[in-house]
Amino acid sequence: MTDATLSAAGFEPVQVDRQMQQLTRPSLSYWQDAWRRLKANRRAFISLYIVIGLLLFTVAGPWVWTVDPSTQDLDQVSKAPGSDRRAFIAEPYQPWDGVRTAVPEGPASSAPPTNVKTVGTTTTQAVRLTWDPVAGVAGYRIYRNIYRPTAGGALGLPLGDALTPDQVSFEDRLDLEPMTYYYAVLTLDRFGQALSAPASLGVKVVRVITRAQAVERKLVASESDAKVGDTLQLALHPFGTDYLGRDLLARLMTGARVSLLIGIFAPLFYVLLGIAYGSAAGFMGGKADSVLMRFADFVVALPFLLFMILFKIAFGIGPGESGIFPMLVALVLLSWPSAARLVRGQILQIREEGYIGASRLLGARTGYLVMRHMIPNTMGVILVTLTFAIPSAIFTEAFLSFIGMGVAPPTPSWGSMCNEGIRTMLTTPHELIFPAVMISTTVLAFNLLGDGLRDAFDARMRSRE
Repeated sequence: MTDATLSAAGFEPVQVDRQMQQLTRPSLSYWQDAWRRLKANRRAFISLYIVIGLLLFTVAGPWVWTVDPSTQDLDQVSKAPGSDRRAFIAEPYQPWDGVRTAVPEGPASSAPPTNVKTVGTTTTQAVRLTWDPVAGVAGYRIYRNIYRPTAGGALGLPLGDALTPDQVSFEDRLDLEPMTYYYAVLTLDRFGQALSAPASLGVKVVRVITRAQAVERKLVASESDAKVGDTLQLALHPFGTDYLGRDLLARLMTGARVSLLIGIFAPLFYVLLGIAYGSAAGFMGGKADSVLMRFADFVVALPFLLFMILFKIAFGIGPGESGIFPMLVALVLLSWPSAARLVRGQILQIREEGYIGASRLLGARTGYLVMRHMIPNTMGVILVTLTFAIPSAIFTEAFLSFIGMGVAPPTPSWGSMCNEGIRTMLTTPHELIFPAVMISTTVLAFNLLGDGLRDAFDARMRSRE
């Protein structure tokens, strides 16, 4: 083979498209790539904002809404959001002697009382009724209903009896609220049995307060600033009030502190315990691993509710008292095996990697291998486990408080508030809806966030993109 003479004329310059040589995506670290994939998951990212909002609602909310959650507003009991808050200034209540009149002579009549009417202004202080006497009766009975009476229907709440035929009046002062009531008056024979059909009357009651009450509730600065007949606006309750007149928004904020305290700190403690236990089992392996994991299986089999009761007895917490500390202890001592199993599985996989063997050859100690290599490489699984453990703990607290074994009134928590609201759910559903929505939103947000974190930390997701 002969040598060929090469010259510059025999070559053509090569055109290189340097744009095609550039990287299509910058190099990212593991955590940067996980954050990028989390932001791409819209549901998980929105859930992250919801979780941040819940934390702000819990921590900063009481600084913004400074209403005491235990203060009772007796003028606004079980009021839904947006209820009428108007109140009229009135004179203090004055006792009423009633009306007595002569009874016409004649045989007992089965006709209902006639000319049933009110006396004076019908307010939340009192409703005063009077009617014409009926011949031959022994007395009268008065009922009150919030619905218009129908033929053959219920007359409502029996308020009392006028036990003499000449007493033709009645004063109602029983828990009056600003609404329309329907009163029914019927006649009685000497055995207390009804003689006639009821005579009914619809009465619209308006809310009133005295000048002294307005000053006491800080609605006006002094009594001279309020005149009889003036209209005032009572205290604002954006989420309404409960059956004792307590502000629901303030109670939701305070209850969130209790629920999230248990829902975040209990999983944090038992996940850390599971990390230490699972790391030790996975790194040691062999018989030690088998013994440790059999003990974890034994803990899984222990009944949580039974141990919750035993811990309440051990800590001397009686019926009607809050069992927050026993609940935390029970969650931490009985819930760590799931985290330990996950971490153990990751450690068993990581300890066979080549860089672990290289570190051992270079003289790395066990503590260094676990803390420097193994735990950081399981951090994604740990965060996902923690995110899924939080809603489980929140739901457990809500369930125990709902059945009366967790947080007990008057300390608010979302579970105990649901227990209180379910009693009046047909008449005032907002008392149940708001705490139930808070529980559902929190649990759903943490679950969706955990699902997004699981996908973000999964290295296999890179191959699918």
